[in-house]
Amino acid sequence: MKFPREYTLEEIASLLNVEFVGDPNFPVLGMNEIHVVEKGDIVFVDHPKYYNKALESAATTVLINKKVDCPEGKSLLISDDPFTHFNSLTKFFKPFVAADAVIATSAKIGEGTVIQPNAFIGNNVVIGSNTVIHPNVTIYDDCVIGDNVTIHAGTILGADAFYYKKRTTHFDKLLSGGRVVIEDGVDIGAGCTIDRGVTGDTTIKKGSKLDNQIQVGHDTVIGERCLIASQCGIAGCVVIEDEVTLWGQVGIISGITIGKKAVILAQSGISKSLEGETTYFGSPAEEAKSKLKQLAQVRQIPKIIEKLNKF
Repeated sequence: MKFPREYTLEEIASLLNVEFVGDPNFPVLGMNEIHVVEKGDIVFVDHPKYYNKALESAATTVLINKKVDCPEGKSLLISDDPFTHFNSLTKFFKPFVAADAVIATSAKIGEGTVIQPNAFIGNNVVIGSNTVIHPNVTIYDDCVIGDNVTIHAGTILGADAFYYKKRTTHFDKLLSGGRVVIEDGVDIGAGCTIDRGVTGDTTIKKGSKLDNQIQVGHDTVIGERCLIASQCGIAGCVVIEDEVTLWGQVGIISGITIGKKAVILAQSGISKSLEGETTYFGSPAEEAKSKLKQLAQVRQIPKIIEKLNKF
């Protein structure tokens, strides 16, 4: 998430009421999660296990819960609760604004696009040309939808990320200030849910086709010309490269990459990154022929036991 203007380190520290380390005029341009940070961004870290990763990342301001040596060319914000202060920044720069109409007056809709009855279009949504939005589709604030897109009934774009921090008595929610971006020529079936990014974008690239009842988690990127069948569940921060096929009820854990032109057979569970141009099956998924051979061998176990019992 980029801020509307350049802020100074001192301004951000004052906003959060926290101590800072660095030049008071050090430039702060935005805020992001660790996997998408760029120069000028704030990243937060609240566990010693991830201190080095945050301090060595592309982020140039680190919101951290311990006084540490500040890396050269960077700055620190010292917080007793970085998670809460990161949420404070989201509230300040991306506050919730109630819609003023079923199709918000700030929405921009391209020529030839059809919005069917009972669809909701939120604040600052941008929809391209010759797109069809079917009944009861809900498009939350700030979503961007390209040309020649079809979104079928009951689909929801832009709900919050499923991202919580466990406290002693409850779960704290990490607020979502990102977007959903749907590129040209994408088809999305009925009853799908595509969550917004926390600070970045959840993206479905050109020409990809989604069946009904698919969940796509926050900050996930689905490449060009992918095919995803019904009831797949894709967690957050997943990268699915171009021309990947996921058959029905595939489940994918967060933070992994599926290589270009991979095929995942139905009901497979993906627990680690997979190379492209290979067909996979099973849970955990393995190369399909090898996995099927294993299953065939397992079926022989009763016969083997029966033979052994005869001796």
